[in-house]
Amino acid sequence: MRHLKWMKAAALTAVFACLFAGTVFAGDSADLSSCVVDGNQIKITGSVSSTEGGASQGGAADDGNYYLFDLMPYETSLEGRTDYMASVSKTEPLSFTLPFDKRQNEDPLFARYVVAVNRGGRYEPISNEAYVTNPEAVSDYQKPFPEVGTKKGLNIELSMLDDAMSLGVKHTAVNISVREFLEPNGALTYNYNGKTYRFNKRRVEEYDKTIRLFSNKGIIVTGIILNGWNHAHPELLYPGVRETGTSQYYMFNTSTPEGFETCRAVMSFLAERYNGSDPDHGQVLNWIIGNEINNQEIWNYTGPMPLEQYVAVYERMFRVMYASIRSENANARVYFSTDYNWVQENKTLSYGARDLIDCFSNQIKKGGQIDWNLAYHPYPVNLQEPEFWLENEKVTDSADSRVVNFKNLHVLTDYFQRPELLNREGQVRHIILSEQGFTSKSPSRGNVEKEQAAAFAYAYFLVDSNPYIDSFILSRQVDNPHEASLSMAFGLWTSRPGSGVITGFDRKRIYPIFQVIDSRKALKETEYLKAVIGINKWSDVVPDFRWGTNN
Repeated sequence: MRHLKWMKAAALTAVFACLFAGTVFAGDSADLSSCVVDGNQIKITGSVSSTEGGASQGGAADDGNYYLFDLMPYETSLEGRTDYMASVSKTEPLSFTLPFDKRQNEDPLFARYVVAVNRGGRYEPISNEAYVTNPEAVSDYQKPFPEVGTKKGLNIELSMLDDAMSLGVKHTAVNISVREFLEPNGALTYNYNGKTYRFNKRRVEEYDKTIRLFSNKGIIVTGIILNGWNHAHPELLYPGVRETGTSQYYMFNTSTPEGFETCRAVMSFLAERYNGSDPDHGQVLNWIIGNEINNQEIWNYTGPMPLEQYVAVYERMFRVMYASIRSENANARVYFSTDYNWVQENKTLSYGARDLIDCFSNQIKKGGQIDWNLAYHPYPVNLQEPEFWLENEKVTDSADSRVVNFKNLHVLTDYFQRPELLNREGQVRHIILSEQGFTSKSPSRGNVEKEQAAAFAYAYFLVDSNPYIDSFILSRQVDNPHEASLSMAFGLWTSRPGSGVITGFDRKRIYPIFQVIDSRKALKETEYLKAVIGINKWSDVVPDFRWGTNN
């Protein structure tokens, strides 16, 4: 492997938004249209358009060949590079074939490729970037994504798994904090790409137990990969970022060699361990990279950046994680998440979800389409009140709505049906609702358990009738005591007071509704809740209501 140079943080920030922005050369322009693994090779093909002259602005002619270079995620220029990987004559089709063996060197899966011409010994890029778009082709685990008969999900307390199973839960989410298990003196070692990484064996085994117990019960597990501040591994943090005191999590860093190496090793470790091949470890089928990334100030801190630059940094990191995951489980699904702030002024630390989604989609297309997906959080506008259906000026039926939540959820799925957002097969991307809940405690009215139950029933029926949403993971099984003290009592159960751990105490009205919501019994159990919402029939407010137009 060639020696890889550090790039200064200032230079990184200046160029990340677009690799060769502003570089214009007379002569040839190449478009790399395909970059795929095919057996033990990587095949890269494209086309060339030419203008007269074939000379750069400086006047030097090229040597009549096209040269293929690779760039790792932290590299931003061909300056000084001469180590091209392959070349073809201009008289031949623009096509390159590179040998590839995942077990010998995984670097090609994570590189992006660019075509250059040689003008007087200086290699000048003339093409777009191209990433390998099918890392799943090298995975040893090729089992299809399982089908389950319900969208019903729940954030589960492990000690109450039996209760969750009695409720018919088939989807759950697990926060996986890298800070908790990656440590310099850990007893569990993992060798990756010639380096040894150490993990906290006890903490990893705790994750094993949690994930195993869920997935072995037939529950689809969503792993949320989070990067807390880590003094022991500063390379995981974007260059120049300091601990803010207010940010819960930080963006993973792949903008330096050390950051890239650690990030892909950690993600490969997790993806391999939880790909489903070892029942003692369990299986994670959905992976969410970061949390609510449109609010980077709290959940994905990188430092103040305009939207385009922030998305460019995130997109490169996302591709690293994506390649790590899909090369270990061919049919795992990879997501990013946003909150419900759909349209807002884009500042340097927070952005509208719609603009971020559009920007991410456009950025991905430049390097080759992959199967990214969305995890969305459609809470009520006021987390302290459950009635999302009430009129609110922020929530409209327009694609320009400031907020998209359950009241106007169709805005989200209508938007994802636009041709420019479809996946490689021309299908709507997978959307999961990975975190949302309704309080049973109002700061002004006290107990609102009936309203909580009505909100859940209404929201679930909306999701159940929407073919573009795969799952609805309710937050949560048991009230979080701190959240409940702030009138955000989202649980099916109240929490046992004074126990020191979160465990169920009393079932709420929402409990029997949740239990039957995906069956015909829901019609009888939810009958009294129609009056709470002010409707006569569910089909009046739920398009294509599953149980018919007379209910």
